[in-house]
Amino acid sequence: MTATGDVFILGIASTPAGRFPDRSFLDLCRNVVIGVGEDAGFADLPVERAWFSSVLMDFWGQRACRGQEVLTPLCDEGLLPHGLCIQNVEAGCASGTTAFFGALSDVLSGEAEVALAVGVEKMNHPTRPRGDILAWIEGTAGQLDAEYFYAPHRKLAAELDVSFSPGEEGRSIAMDVYALWAQAHKQAFGTTDQQIAAAAAKNHTNAVDNPRAQYRFPMTIEEVLADRMVTQPLTRAMCAPTGDAAAAVLVCSRTYLEKQSRAVRERALPILGHSACGGRRWSLFEDDRAAARAAGRAYQRAGIGPPDLDLVELHDATSIAEILLVEDLGLCARGQGGSFTASGATAHDGEIPVNTSGGLVSRGHPIGATGIMMLNEVALQLRGEAEALQLPRARVGLAENGGGIVGQDNAVSAVTILGAPARPGRSR
Repeated sequence: MTATGDVFILGIASTPAGRFPDRSFLDLCRNVVIGVGEDAGFADLPVERAWFSSVLMDFWGQRACRGQEVLTPLCDEGLLPHGLCIQNVEAGCASGTTAFFGALSDVLSGEAEVALAVGVEKMNHPTRPRGDILAWIEGTAGQLDAEYFYAPHRKLAAELDVSFSPGEEGRSIAMDVYALWAQAHKQAFGTTDQQIAAAAAKNHTNAVDNPRAQYRFPMTIEEVLADRMVTQPLTRAMCAPTGDAAAAVLVCSRTYLEKQSRAVRERALPILGHSACGGRRWSLFEDDRAAARAAGRAYQRAGIGPPDLDLVELHDATSIAEILLVEDLGLCARGQGGSFTASGATAHDGEIPVNTSGGLVSRGHPIGATGIMMLNEVALQLRGEAEALQLPRARVGLAENGGGIVGQDNAVSAVTILGAPARPGRSR
């Protein structure tokens, strides 16, 4: 994609993340479709095209036409226009941002002046245990060619002299891979368990004042380390929970925005830069990791660099991911993610606040909605509407959302850079 500058977030909304087994996909989506309209200042959403993301609807028996099944009833209710073109996307944990990029592409290409992206996930069943859905996820991954996808990890584990046992009952493939990366980073750069725990403790504490967060209790580094071990060295407090949520974002062109009222124009967020990059089958800490490549392209398109950022929301599916991603995004040098985080540089009052929302480990990770939820947290900061979470200066924010982990560094890493609304009297 080319640089944007002429595309804006017109409205954005998110439900809280949590365990809502009795709330349906339709109910969650209705909530955010109403919310995005209210946020944009419209009684009727002027949407021409919609992109829909969800990863786990197959678990619930909805195998195809997912967006049509969920959004069409909202057209019948008058919340969305009839004749809406609905397109379904799925990119693992990056599905929400992939839907957002679809809406962005429609506006950039001139296909639509206004486009909508909706992400939703339900990871809690009213009667079945949470383990069932995790087993379903692992079973789906297990249908892949295990030797092809696991061989590089087994090779790395042997080199590190650590265990790697994907597929064993009660284990998570994703957590096993993240744990392997943690072991590799520890051996390569001297990263410590305490430094990884510092990222988790920071995010749990950040989430206390976030009404959208799934977990809202503070944790110390000692409490994080003492929590139940998932896969060495990752404890439960270092890993994102399963959750239910929905989020939606409305994207429009500059031409469309200029026709709107001053009140609408003053809340619109310019999309300064964006990029999505795929990963290699295997890469570890090289500079061509998917997130590093996506960040480099997004910075170039925005005409800025890491020092120009005022906040970052990144994809900490586990806390070692935050250590890796602050390096990938250029916030610190390769190998210094642990010490950089432990120094307080990424704290709410630090050099570059990271995951002021609580991140995935505390705000939650409802897979299909996560990417748009991250954008929502950045948008609230840039508009000065983050309430107790608000940073004193928030003019440029970045969100990084990654998807895909089995056998490669990331199937996709998507980076979006947003600017603050151009209100009268404010300079960019």
